Amino acid sequence: MAITITTVQTPRERKRFVYLAEAMNAHRPDWVPPLYTDDLRVIDARKNPAHEYCDSVLALAWEDGKPVGRIAGIINHRYNEYARTKTARFGFLETPDRLEVTRALIEFVEAWARRQGMIRVVGPMGFTEEDSEGFIIEGFQETPSLGCIQNEPYILDHMEKLGYEKEQDYVVYKVDIKGAMSDLYRKFYERASRSQAYRLVEFTKKSQLRPYIQPIFKLMNESFDQIYGYSPLDQRDVELMAKRYMPLLDPRFIKIAVTPADEVIAFIISIPNMAPGFIKARGRLLPFGLFHILRAAKTSKQLDNYLGAIHKDFRGKGADALIGWAQLRQAREAGFEFIDTHHEMENNLKVRGESERVGGVVYKRFRIYRKEFSG
Repeated sequence: MAITITTVQTPRERKRFVYLAEAMNAHRPDWVPPLYTDDLRVIDARKNPAHEYCDSVLALAWEDGKPVGRIAGIINHRYNEYARTKTARFGFLETPDRLEVTRALIEFVEAWARRQGMIRVVGPMGFTEEDSEGFIIEGFQETPSLGCIQNEPYILDHMEKLGYEKEQDYVVYKVDIKGAMSDLYRKFYERASRSQAYRLVEFTKKSQLRPYIQPIFKLMNESFDQIYGYSPLDQRDVELMAKRYMPLLDPRFIKIAVTPADEVIAFIISIPNMAPGFIKARGRLLPFGLFHILRAAKTSKQLDNYLGAIHKDFRGKGADALIGWAQLRQAREAGFEFIDTHHEMENNLKVRGESERVGGVVYKRFRIYRKEFSG
């Protein structure tokens, strides 16, 4: 039978949209589910402030009365104005290894984007740069980190057959913690520790973090202007991100550097990999999901970098070594064996150089695709 597409309108339909991912990946024992309540919050205009500057459409593909795929179309007007572009995004794509289903979903978003006056589509991406983005193209067998898309290889072939090409690639490094803690790196850290321009701040309680939440995001807005797909976050965006991730944060793995005036000029946020806990919790916090997730964090050997930034005026002046060594030391003391650097833009050679300086090896790659409209 023909594939039909319907748009999602009601709370019940939004729930079907979110939980369809579970049904479509049931055959994959190592698939790590998202936190479904978080996905529901992201697509709900009442709960996600990004909807104030984004237009979006959610769609389901149907065959024989059953949902067989899903997709979201998104236009981030704030980013488009910031980057002076007319670009739509597709995201939340779930589709079987059947080109006709993928085609129906992608062409639905393309047609919607054209009607909104857009001239190109990129994806997979979310509402903001902080949402999941990029299909994995290398490293399918590796343990996923928080917020990474876990597509199967066939989708790459589908995208090419539908006329999509590379827009932006990301690399992810695997850093052996013991190997990274070289004598030379330690000397860089010791020199930075003696600086009068900044000092290291570490945490043991989440309550200690609160005065620094706003300064951290302020620095992120100032530093991420060259990051693909990024547009500055406002107050409500910051509050949502803090609410989304605060329960998963371990304050020991947040390091910041501040000036004598207590201005944040560098930070790094890492999270213990909790993939086994998410699998056992089946993407649900209740009744015992949070317990499984937090227990997995305590036994994990993999620490995932999540966010980090250095003020432009302090780059190359030792602040990176200060927080980097402190993070490695904390990770080693906690029993971690390696660090996953998370997405680093393929062409961001300075950031990549930092990962390679400590012996990091690329072990995953992700890709955002694009298609330009003709005529």
